[in-house]
Amino acid sequence: METLGEGEGDWHEIRVLDNRVRRGEVLELTDALRDLLKRTAPTVAISEADADAALSCVENGTALLHEIRRRITEGSNRLVDALHRMYQLRDRGDLDGARDQMRGVLAVEVVPLYREVAEGEIEKLDNLS
Repeated sequence: METLGEGEGDWHEIRVLDNRVRRGEVLELTDALRDLLKRTAPTVAISEADADAALSCVENGTALLHEIRRRITEGSNRLVDALHRMYQLRDRGDLDGARDQMRGVLAVEVVPLYREVAEGEIEKLDNLS
């Protein structure tokens, strides 16, 4: 995976903010928060137009925050689980089964970073064949 950069730092900020909102803190759509959400949305495959539209009011901005967090968390969980199964299958010599784990991720995953990881793992498995 890529090293910790601005995008992953943004994801951390999203997680922290989403946790606070879920505990009852009201989201305040400041310029800095709007910038964070607009910058982070494309990293989880949400278009700039959709992000801009969501930033029209606090309710929609909160929904955007939750959706960004959901995609980060669910995609990460899906990828980690599939990687675990892939490594087990690879270690048993079942390269087709291992590839299928990553293909399963690619069939549903929208987050570009997670897709890139899955594609890279398939390439590594292909090189073992």
